[in-house]
Amino acid sequence: MNKYEGKTFVIKYGGSIMSNDTAKKAFVEDVAFMTSVGIKVVIVHGGGPLINKWVKKIGGENKFISGLRVTNHETMEIVEMVLSGNINKRVSSSLSIRGLKAIGVSGKDSNLIKAKKKFVYEGSNKVDIGFVGEVVNVNTALLLDLLNKNYIPVISPIGSDAEGNSYNINADYAAAYISGALKAEKLLIMTDIEGVYTDINDSSTLLSSITKDEIKEYINDGVINGGMIPKLECCVAAINNGTKNVHLVDGREKHSLLLNIIKNCGTKIIAAKGVNKCQKIV
Repeated sequence: MNKYEGKTFVIKYGGSIMSNDTAKKAFVEDVAFMTSVGIKVVIVHGGGPLINKWVKKIGGENKFISGLRVTNHETMEIVEMVLSGNINKRVSSSLSIRGLKAIGVSGKDSNLIKAKKKFVYEGSNKVDIGFVGEVVNVNTALLLDLLNKNYIPVISPIGSDAEGNSYNINADYAAAYISGALKAEKLLIMTDIEGVYTDINDSSTLLSSITKDEIKEYINDGVINGGMIPKLECCVAAINNGTKNVHLVDGREKHSLLLNIIKNCGTKIIAAKGVNKCQKIV
């Protein structure tokens, strides 16, 4: 662990994991241990399940295209309230109670995340999915200032453009862009599965590693689909933009962050063909 002293790790903390009390407690303990050995931690969180709940409460529809939430004006208001007003403060509070210097920020604070409207394509058709954004710039000076003062930035993935429009940004994409901008040592994407499978119904097809070319091939062939598409596309973007190591980590497993650092468990996204063994600790 000492070899990572002074290195930056960006962690994408998935919304689906937050309902698991054991995993939440282990997450806080893992972050505490990482910071105790000098690792600089940045956390980008999601919140999909809670957003789904509140959209349903107002009689709205949870609709996704290519793994991205279709976000009209009313949904955007819910997304921002849930992510920035609720989950962001709960995550930063749980870390602070543990004695860590966590500070919750929205991507709109100090122009942390500048965004533009994102479109998706279905075949050759350009589809407008509402107030969904893609990152165009990250205020790295703010993050570096916080990290140098030993704060843990906890980031809500809401961005804004020059006109002040708010955008819902997929947390995986936000984490990938931020890790690339910081030239992070690791991007750890916590998920609710063990990693990437060639057959989701067959646990023996779990991949210990996958290349950028294989990701593109599997998406085109339909092996990778739904919400896993943006997750893996963002992994490729992170590597292309300067992140040194990218891993999908099973956030349901107790102390999965530390196990990944020690044993490289989960699926590692690599630039070219290689071998990455994974061993489980019982």
